Amino acid sequence: MKTILENKSQKMKFTIAGLATLAGLALPLVANADTYTVQSGDTLSKIASSHNTSVTAIAQENNISNINFISVGQILKINETKETKSETSISASTSTSQVSTSSTTSTASNLSTSDAAAKEEIAQRESSGSYTAQNGQYYGRYQLSLSYLNGDLSAENQERVADNYVTSRYGSWSAALAFWNANGWY
Repeated sequence: MKTILENKSQKMKFTIAGLATLAGLALPLVANADTYTVQSGDTLSKIASSHNTSVTAIAQENNISNINFISVGQILKINETKETKSETSISASTSTSQVSTSSTTSTASNLSTSDAAAKEEIAQRESSGSYTAQNGQYYGRYQLSLSYLNGDLSAENQERVADNYVTSRYGSWSAALAFWNANGWY
């Protein structure tokens, strides 16, 4: 009789130990939470892409109500998953020719040093400086509405339209950046 009870007790110990081991192995797979500190030029789309997750998942995890507004230095909790992305992703590729075009175009306009810096800061926040970045109805380096661009998606037209938009709405790129800092958009 004693042998049967010892045998059952031993089986139960093995079962509990097996479950604990299984839970220890499975838990990291379920809760693979990581953190990421937002860098200058980051977008949620870029961060989601590099961490195999979605913008929606990051926004929900961090209670972000405006997915177009993250701050440099902000620490985000990120759960890496293998889910498919349903939202429109922003292309963050910038070629050498695009970078030289932006600096040529920026210096060609008659902006003060502070306005030129503000313009560049907005471009980096909006699209990581890419003239081909897309986010729904917004396009390009300054994430302008497609209706403003009137079908001309060239870098020159984006620069011209962005300058006109900012001048008419804010008066200067510095004022537009101040508005962006306060509201997360311009």
